[in-house]
This record gives sequence, structure tokens and C-alpha cells, in this order.
Amino acid sequence: METPPIFIAAVVQAAPVFFNKAQTVDKIQTLAHQAAKEKAALILFPEVFIPGYPRGLIFGTTVGGRTPEGREMFLRYWENSIVVPGPETDLLARTAKETKAWLVVGVTEKDSVSDTLYCSLLYFSPQGVLAHKHRKLKPTAAERILWGEGDGTDLNVLDTKLGKIGGLICWENYMPLARTAMYQQGIEIYLAPTADCRDTWQSSMEHIACEGRCFVLGCNQYLTRDHYPDDLKAYIGETHPSLPSKGGSCIISPLGKPLAGPLYDKEGIITAEIDHREIIKAKMDFDVIGHYARPDVFELKVKKG
Repeated sequence: METPPIFIAAVVQAAPVFFNKAQTVDKIQTLAHQAAKEKAALILFPEVFIPGYPRGLIFGTTVGGRTPEGREMFLRYWENSIVVPGPETDLLARTAKETKAWLVVGVTEKDSVSDTLYCSLLYFSPQGVLAHKHRKLKPTAAERILWGEGDGTDLNVLDTKLGKIGGLICWENYMPLARTAMYQQGIEIYLAPTADCRDTWQSSMEHIACEGRCFVLGCNQYLTRDHYPDDLKAYIGETHPSLPSKGGSCIISPLGKPLAGPLYDKEGIITAEIDHREIIKAKMDFDVIGHYARPDVFELKVKKG
């Protein structure tokens, strides 16, 4: 089996143009071209970069109650979410082709039939094709007000010229069986877009790299109160415990060592060299689906529809 080439991976830590899908797509195009100048062959953006992760907003909800104002806010968020495929994905596909890179972007997807929203991760090939879409299996806590649940039929790893690429969204990465579903497919470049900037997240990124003996790309938004439209600032006050989102984007080696980042308290693009020979060296003493597996004891079956 031929070893994939050594290449540069880029993780983009930035703030979207909050609640504005058109301007956020423009920003993605600009940042992707900046990453391409660093010769990146894989460019990762954060969870729900379009139209932003609405930290601190409760959309007028309490247990057993909703408000008309909250429904109006939800409508605004819904209107700035995107249909997949649609006009926005056409622009992102074109950007992937222009940069000659795999472009992976977190979005809030608006289902074209049911109108339900989903937290989704989109993969665009260097040929300008929307190659894959993954919907988050389990939104966390108040996220369930906004997003429906994925059905697991899209828990796929893509076999590309850069190697086997796949990933999970935010706290899906805390689901051991979801991770195992990735490992079973031989994942080599593991993508983990998130909204979590805590120290425990960094520990998880290092653990997953060691557990899967794969490169891990963690990617978060950098978001402050100043990034919110003026009318939404009133809902979060002058301070809010969930703000700022300080980032923490990182690239981790197959032995759990940071190669780039974590980047905190600013926007930026981090890059690292991905050399598949490091995966082989790491698997000398641990291979989660190979010589360290016990298929006679454990078995995972993933329902694919």
C-alpha cells in the first residue's frame, strides 16, 4: 500500500460574521485563500461557523415556556442557516477548487424538506465537489432547542489522496462508540471542530490522538461580545460566563504531542506537517483496530440505515 504524501494541514480559528451567512461565506473564502498561501492541502473551519455558535442566547426558552421574541430570534437564525446543497455550498465548493485543497466547514444546515436545523460538517474536495456531510448525533444541553439529531448513517471516513479523513463534532468526541466507529475505518486525519475552549478539551484532543494513533485537528471559534450584532448584545449583557470563546485550536501528533497550538485569545491560522510515517511509528506498540484489538471479546455494530 502506497504511503500518502506529506502535506500541510491548516486549522482556521476565527469569528464568523455572526447571524449573517452571506458575509460569513465571504470570510471563509478569504481565510481559505490565506491558508492556501501557506500551501495547505486540508483546511478546517470550526463547528457551525455558518451562521455562528450562539453562545449565551437562550431563544426565549425556559422549562415549559417559550416567548414570541425567542421565536423571532430562532427565525433569524434559521434564515441565516444554509440548505445543503445550495447556493452557499456552491460557493464553498468553488473555493475548495480554487485553493486546490480539502475544505471542511461546520454549518447549521436547514433541512429542505422538514425545516429542522442540524449541526453539520461539510467536506469539499479539491475538485470542487461536496464529497460528504455529517450531522451531529447528539446536540448538547440547550443546543437541542436549535438542532435535531443526526441518524448515524453518515459516520464515514473518506479515503483520499491525503489519507483517510473523517471526524466528529464537539462533544460527539466524548462518545466512545462514535470514536470507535471512526477508528474501525482506519482514520488517519481526525477532525474535531468544536465550541469548547476548556482545558479538558485539550486533554481530549491529546487522548484521541493517542487512542486512535492518528493526527487530530481541533478547531474552535474565537468569539467575543463585540462580534455580536448590537441588538443581540442586550440578551447577553455586558458580561456572560460563556464569553469569550477564547479558542484553543490545535494540531496533535499520533503520539499525543502538540504540533501547533493551542491558539488562544485571537484569530489565526495554525498549520502543521502531516507525515503518515508518524502514524506507522506510533502503531508499533498500540493499534486500536489491529494488534491491540480483541475482536473475540468486543464488537461494535454501527447502524447504517
